[in-house]
Amino acid sequence: MTAPNIVLIQVDQLAASALSAYGNQTVKDPHISALADAGVVFDNCYCNLPMCGPSRASMHTGRLPFSIGMYDNANEFHADQPTFCHYLRDMGYRSELSGKMHFVGPDQLHGYEKRHTTEIYPANFAWTVDWSKGREYRPTNLTMAPITESGPAVRTLQMDYDDEVAYHGIQALYDLARKDDDRPFQLTISFTSPHSPFVIGQEYWDRYDHNDIELPAVAPLNENEMDHLSRNLHYCQARHLFTVTDKHRRMARHGYYGMISYIDDKVGEIMDVLNRTGLADNTVVFFTSDHGEMMGERGMWFKQHFFEWAARVPFVVFAPRRFKPARVVQNISLIDLMPTILDLAAGKAFTGHAAPCNGASLVPALNGYTSAMSDVAISEFAADGSTGPSRMVKKGKWKLMWLEGQDSLLYDVATDPKELANLAGQPEHTAIEAELTEILFDGWDPEALRTEIRASQERRLAIHRITRGEPTYVNKVRLDDDQRYIRNAGAADTKARARLPYVAPAQPDKIP
Repeated sequence: MTAPNIVLIQVDQLAASALSAYGNQTVKDPHISALADAGVVFDNCYCNLPMCGPSRASMHTGRLPFSIGMYDNANEFHADQPTFCHYLRDMGYRSELSGKMHFVGPDQLHGYEKRHTTEIYPANFAWTVDWSKGREYRPTNLTMAPITESGPAVRTLQMDYDDEVAYHGIQALYDLARKDDDRPFQLTISFTSPHSPFVIGQEYWDRYDHNDIELPAVAPLNENEMDHLSRNLHYCQARHLFTVTDKHRRMARHGYYGMISYIDDKVGEIMDVLNRTGLADNTVVFFTSDHGEMMGERGMWFKQHFFEWAARVPFVVFAPRRFKPARVVQNISLIDLMPTILDLAAGKAFTGHAAPCNGASLVPALNGYTSAMSDVAISEFAADGSTGPSRMVKKGKWKLMWLEGQDSLLYDVATDPKELANLAGQPEHTAIEAELTEILFDGWDPEALRTEIRASQERRLAIHRITRGEPTYVNKVRLDDDQRYIRNAGAADTKARARLPYVAPAQPDKIP
């Protein structure tokens, strides 16, 4: 076969557990489900850091986040890191992007030849984590307001953005189909939905009967039942200042599912254009997310942890003319995307890496050969809510979390998918805990990282304070893009002000 076109559809904050292809019985996602039915579904794909910016940089480079200095949503993604876009261009590909990527710093392309839209989030140091301020510091102004304000709306800022992304992404497909040369293309179409706040247009809200919306399977834990990182997040997200009721939980889930259906329609539109233009015959479509969403499980929201709802993401490869439908149970992670794309483009094992690659090609698995897979996924964390570095390793059915040196959690996810029985320290599990611990600490020094990460925070905090947020590094497509969406402000309050009809941001409960 000739070199395939590659379309990467990425969404934001979509947990694998929220899709019908991964067992969800409530969501209505026929187009994504159709991709899965005719594609190769990886059942156990994990993000490499459950936060937007580091996850996306890691995914593009095939490298673990800490190895490229990506710790939180305000770390510069350095321009000297080659991405799959650079390598593809060297192989004669066009590489273009429509939508969100949360690249921080002056390089807003990272190998893409063209960006069709601006960015939705700040590209400067506005959201730098500050460990010196403790666990209640909120660089993105993230509280429970996005949960308690969930519901239908006439229009949201995120719908503004995603409609723009879809329009330009689809137009890019038409334009690429018209090209009269033999250059293949790689196009990324990246949406911000179903990221919080969980607010969606009435049409999508009405696709669900509110009485059908289930509550979280695991009730909120008491503080003394929480692990160290979960306690940190409890305070960082101001859960101690808000009362979140079952009504709020059901409203949030309703909004989340509505947002997924909204994105599902856009996936259907993209696939329709590929089919009608004839591009589908030689295009490999990837569908994935940058991280998940806890969706009220254990009383937790957003991401920022290694539990299944936060860290496990969908990963579907659709190319029925190349690969038979299948499900792969072995563990993979998003750093495997880059070597997979490059092997597909090269038509063989790609050997031209200019920097180390921590990921492994999934092309053998796509062809049905899974026996040689490592079955290991690694994820790291040092972003909002952290007070030190943490790491997770998943091998087979076992998951080990090392949380800032304060707690270790070991779960058998096959028999305990809700992750309720911590097996760490139990004599009968000594061997597997030792094996995973060795993998977790291989080349990973938490004390050195603590020093390195804190120094990075101090540099960025000083620069942002001194420059008052300038420059903003906005990717400008329209003349006024530096004034659109979210720049130096917090995310939650900006989205609340942009909602129609306007809803005043929720205030913390009055504490006696």
